[in-house]
Amino acid sequence: MCERNAMIEKFSPLARRLCAGVLMTWMVATSWAQEWPSKPIKLIVPFPAGGPTDTASRIVGQKLAERLKQAVVIENKAGASGTIAAQQVMKSPADGYTLMMLATPTLLAPHMYKKAGYNTVKDFTPIASVYDLPIVMVVNPNMMPTVTDLQRLITHAKAQPGMLNYTSSGPGSFGHLSMELLKELGKFDMQHVAYKGGVPAITDTIGGQVPMMYADLVAALPHIQSGKLRAIAVGSPQRIVMLPELKTISEQGFKGFDAVSWGGLLAPLGTPKEVVNRISKEVGEILADKVVQEKLLNAGAIAHFEPADKMAARVHMEYDKWGKVIRDRAIESE
Repeated sequence: MCERNAMIEKFSPLARRLCAGVLMTWMVATSWAQEWPSKPIKLIVPFPAGGPTDTASRIVGQKLAERLKQAVVIENKAGASGTIAAQQVMKSPADGYTLMMLATPTLLAPHMYKKAGYNTVKDFTPIASVYDLPIVMVVNPNMMPTVTDLQRLITHAKAQPGMLNYTSSGPGSFGHLSMELLKELGKFDMQHVAYKGGVPAITDTIGGQVPMMYADLVAALPHIQSGKLRAIAVGSPQRIVMLPELKTISEQGFKGFDAVSWGGLLAPLGTPKEVVNRISKEVGEILADKVVQEKLLNAGAIAHFEPADKMAARVHMEYDKWGKVIRDRAIESE
């Protein structure tokens, strides 16, 4: 400290004040970061309790609380694809005590809601990717007995352009966006039959009202296993552990196709880097735990850790990629 003070004395009075101010700021920030967390942390989930995003948040939140020796309180703030929760987080103090489990619908909502009130890329600090939620193409095997893979579906669709229907969990859902992108790449046409929610959409696909669905795996898996639905492709770049024999869309003629719903932690813009790095490190170690991975699998999610910088790049890339699909196909959320 004496050497540092001696160096400062060689500068002009103004330079000394600036240097001392910078030093004091650094010392305060470092001390504050070392003391964090000193009170409970709020983890906001933008969807109702019981879904995969909520379950993943509770699994990771519990382990994070154990490691930080501070409570992590889950708060469900559902509504408008997560925009209500995102607005709350955006306006919260950037002190490391308010986090949100970002999910794909909330990431993309500003493209579909004129009054979303935030920009996912610009208004938050990414911390860490946490999980992937695969989406799968499924058909009713009674209605489409010969459609056992993606190419046969495309052939079927091209034989009756514009006449074949498909559904998803809702207008503007990730299944809807993914199918619209695939239709553009494959030069075939199918009509989207909009449902409000995955359960009624799957129910009607099983019942034969709609022959095909692009569905969340967590909702479709029991019906695939029972034989009521036939899975013909998965949107993720790699095959998934739950259905290891199911080929990816990339393997079936669309190399590089990547459509995965996912979630990750973020915080208000300006949250101290030291805190972000600390949480990211803890989350990485949590997700490396085989027990945690198994719990996530039971909820239909696949553990997928990425540190803050890689999550930021993923947010930016997917915001732009799917935003283009939404604009090009004139997709709006109802």
